[in-house]
Amino acid sequence: MTKRLFVILHFFAVTVTAQKLQPGFDKEEYRELMYVSARTTANAGYYKQFPEPAKFKMIYQSNPMGLDNLWDLWKDDNNRAVISIRGTTQNGLSWLENFYSAMVAATGELKVANDYTFKYQLANNPRATVHVGWLLGLAFLSRDMLPKIDSLYKTGVKNFYVTGHSQGGALAYLLTAHLCHLQKQNLLPQDIQWKTYCSAAPKPGNLYFAYDYEALTQQGWAYNVVNSADWVPETPFSIQTLSDFNTTNPFVNARSVIKKMGFPKSFVLKIVYNKMDRKTRKAMKYYCKNLGKRVGKMLVKSLPGFEPPQYMENMNYVRTGNCITLLADEAYYQQFPDSKVNAFIHHVHKPYLYLLDKLQ
Repeated sequence: MTKRLFVILHFFAVTVTAQKLQPGFDKEEYRELMYVSARTTANAGYYKQFPEPAKFKMIYQSNPMGLDNLWDLWKDDNNRAVISIRGTTQNGLSWLENFYSAMVAATGELKVANDYTFKYQLANNPRATVHVGWLLGLAFLSRDMLPKIDSLYKTGVKNFYVTGHSQGGALAYLLTAHLCHLQKQNLLPQDIQWKTYCSAAPKPGNLYFAYDYEALTQQGWAYNVVNSADWVPETPFSIQTLSDFNTTNPFVNARSVIKKMGFPKSFVLKIVYNKMDRKTRKAMKYYCKNLGKRVGKMLVKSLPGFEPPQYMENMNYVRTGNCITLLADEAYYQQFPDSKVNAFIHHVHKPYLYLLDKLQ
């Protein structure tokens, strides 16, 4: 057999054995990815509580990078791969990544190190904003991920799951948007299919980011699985101001409308309106200052060459994407009772898998 014929037959074999991803939420698909995700913790004492993935084998695990971020790469016999991102660790830098929750534009540049500026586009809408801490985590991870994706693609792998639990889920949101936009820019092959399972993920950005992300991944290509008893998907703090609405809205001319009402209605309503507007804007600026500038200064000390970006005056974090709700019932709370000591009793893998078994 000639070398050329061997290459052709090998390519044909890879092509026919590849199994394409299918849209839609698949309970057993998510379960398998949760077993993968548990091992991405790199904590044997934790992941040994769960079965090993039945289909996927780990082919790469990164070293910790950036703000103690880590990811690994898995592959099955059907030429499908999994990009799995680790969640928050006990390392202080990992927690600073979460607390660094001011927002920045969803398209721009981030000076990460002296030799690295991360150029990104996560949305088309110029009003879209995202969590700066998780964007910083993405900057470190993507530089390591893209060469590995390219290498696998050259072997015939065109179907990739993206997954992560907790902080890893937040990063999975941003990574999915990043990969889809790289395809739009012809910087990644058009025939790669991504399917994302965020798990226990917090809110990644504002409403305009959510609109773009949902348009990119609709028709069953992305999910966030949420335990209704878990507090993490309720974070970060969200503050909606009048400037967060679409341009056409009834609040634009509210002052002139109130003025036409005549005294004393106009006097009372003007006081109420101004107080509501002023307090929400004040709260938003307070959070931006403390969760942006102050945390950014802390990170400069730990990340040589990092330059804090310009923060947007926006804290309108929203629940994003197609959510699958695992509803905690009375039987669940008997197994996992609320606790004043363990804040993560509803957040780790075990309660999610317990509720998954009950999902119809």
